[in-house]
Amino acid sequence: MAKIEPLQAIIYNQEKIQDLSKVVCPPYDVISPERQDFYRALSPHNFIHILLRKDVPGEDKYRRSGELFRKWLSENVLISDKAPAVYFYSQEYVLRGEKKRRYGFIARLCLEDKKSVIYGHEHTHVEAKADRLKLLREVKANLSPIFVIFKDTKRVIRLIDERYTRGKEPFMEVRDDEKTVHRLWKIDDPQALDAIKQKMEAESIFIADGHHRYEVACAYRREMQERQGAGTGEEDFNYVLAYFTNTDPLGLSILPIHRFVRLIDPPEQAALTLKLKERFEVEEVRDKTKFFFMLEKAGRSEHVIGMHYRQRFWLLRLKNVRILEKLMADKPAELRSLDVSILNSLILQDASCIRPDEGAGIYFSPDAEELVRKAADEPDAIAFFLSPVKVENIMAVAARGEKMPPKSTYFYPKVLSGMVVNRLS
Repeated sequence: MAKIEPLQAIIYNQEKIQDLSKVVCPPYDVISPERQDFYRALSPHNFIHILLRKDVPGEDKYRRSGELFRKWLSENVLISDKAPAVYFYSQEYVLRGEKKRRYGFIARLCLEDKKSVIYGHEHTHVEAKADRLKLLREVKANLSPIFVIFKDTKRVIRLIDERYTRGKEPFMEVRDDEKTVHRLWKIDDPQALDAIKQKMEAESIFIADGHHRYEVACAYRREMQERQGAGTGEEDFNYVLAYFTNTDPLGLSILPIHRFVRLIDPPEQAALTLKLKERFEVEEVRDKTKFFFMLEKAGRSEHVIGMHYRQRFWLLRLKNVRILEKLMADKPAELRSLDVSILNSLILQDASCIRPDEGAGIYFSPDAEELVRKAADEPDAIAFFLSPVKVENIMAVAARGEKMPPKSTYFYPKVLSGMVVNRLS
């Protein structure tokens, strides 16, 4: 059972902010240090000044974010919407030359309790949660929605589109720096809201992105209940801001996250490929374009991992799935079937194959070309390329109560921060 509620959102005042593209930004956890500087320079009112402040000696950046949030409210840079609403959200984007459109909506999602289960698939990190919890305590608002998926058995997204938004002008439209067009429509008719809430009660909810923000919301709820008591269950702290989209493959794009691994005692090419041949069919592909084409094609039907080492490309095809049953017997079938699990267990965690430099860490990116460029600068490092995880695999892992390895999925495009904010009273 999924319990959702509308929200009386905090939004930018478009009478003061004419160009919304200057003030919105992606979620905090996908903004590189270089891009942080880019968004800060766009506008003194860019949302990143609240969402992800710089560390300044002698300044409590979390308190400063809270002060700035309240200052923008007092100056009417940010305003409260007129009535509680659900916000229908479309994203028009281009991926590999194909024009696509994803539909969803933003509302408040009741945090998991005895009556409902919300499924997650990703491990979280203590440091990241501590950072976001400090910010939430000071700002007292959900600054970015978590990203959740559901099967949409009642066709709620189609209902909203056909009955309440089609043919109507959006009240907010933004074209971001990746050329994705984001549009929002406001639905505040009580009958429409009741219909949406009722249809969503039949759905199971899976967190696609925002696991840290979700767990931080749960931690904040515990803190507030310790201070105020359990209450009625309808207090603002029992909810988190969420973007809901269905599993429609026409609009839901999941990109792989590739790995760039620095090594201790980098092996010779011949020794490395000989070792890999114990478990994989190893095929060298001399042309980069052909390599990525073959990886994408093969990844649809078999376990294959791409490798780039010392300016050469290889495809690693698993010889036999029984290898997984033997070497990954401690993991359930849902996890054994993931290419990222195969990479971790059969290559990265096998010291006889390679020895990752734990101090340098692994660099993750959905941009394969970026890793090819990095490999040109660091020839003793090794890049591994993966195929995207299918949405049914994500839901199967989550429904079993398991967690995928870190950085397994990249949902694209991201939902912008700053378009809709959920203030907690």
